[in-house]
Amino acid sequence: MEGISHRTMEVNGIAMHIAEKGMGGPIVLMLHGFPELWYSWRHQINGLADKGYHAVAPDLRGYGDTDSPSAISSYSIFHLVGDIIALIAILGQAQVFVVGHDWGALVAWHLCLFRPDKVKALVNLSVAYMPRNPAIKPVDYYRSIYGDDYFVCRFQEPGVIEAEFGRVSTKRVIKKFYTLRDPAGIFIPKEGWISPNDEFSLPNWISEEDIDYFGNKFEKSGWSGGLNYYRCLNSNWELTEPWTGAQIKVPTKFIVGDLDLTYHYPGIQDYIHKGGFKHDVPLLEEVVVMKGVAHFIQQEKAHEITQHILDFIKKF
Repeated sequence: MEGISHRTMEVNGIAMHIAEKGMGGPIVLMLHGFPELWYSWRHQINGLADKGYHAVAPDLRGYGDTDSPSAISSYSIFHLVGDIIALIAILGQAQVFVVGHDWGALVAWHLCLFRPDKVKALVNLSVAYMPRNPAIKPVDYYRSIYGDDYFVCRFQEPGVIEAEFGRVSTKRVIKKFYTLRDPAGIFIPKEGWISPNDEFSLPNWISEEDIDYFGNKFEKSGWSGGLNYYRCLNSNWELTEPWTGAQIKVPTKFIVGDLDLTYHYPGIQDYIHKGGFKHDVPLLEEVVVMKGVAHFIQQEKAHEITQHILDFIKKF
């Protein structure tokens, strides 16, 4: 954490907290997912700054020390991308490198879809580009494949999952997420997801102190901000109809763990490896599948991910 500085700036009508290091170099903007924070990039911030880059990692809208608007509609993909466009403008460089993970990857894909002029090159982790399917809304699709207990479906009704998470300590919920390694997916039965007797053995890439940091921030901000991203999935589908069939035209590298649940969606491996992904992202230069690695890839394989980022962006 030494040398990482923090500031808050006004972007797109909200106060956004960022962590940064390496002022003056080319900007590498890193976007986190759920349930995460800027802190998920702590290793990459140091590694990139050490190589002369200006590493920047915000708490996204609804997370950590960034504002959390109360309205679900304030978490549309246009709000999320708008925040990043405003942040790039304040940082003062015409173009930036972007790295995304999980929901941060989805925001990054749409940033490149809407404003490719702002992105020099993209490294996305875990979540491949998923082109809009005009035949079915996303939540309806997940429900048809996985059923009502699938986490995306369970997150839809406002207040319900917040109340369920509230019945156990925030840090226990964080531990549950960070120790999941079943690529079959996350299912949250209505009778309960976390038992008081559950024991969690942390992997060696995350410490109790790290859990404390995440837990303390989520205790302060609550869960609703991050959950509202999922609650906008179907409305995003409606709003992005004009981009049906559009391509991502930014130089791209994609990295995923073979134990990541996102690498086991029906048909996703064929899409990634047999031409569909390359069709939708024609400047896709490299796909890396990391063996034995699960979802929180930039923390589980911190040094390797930092090196993958450096190896790609140095070309530009």
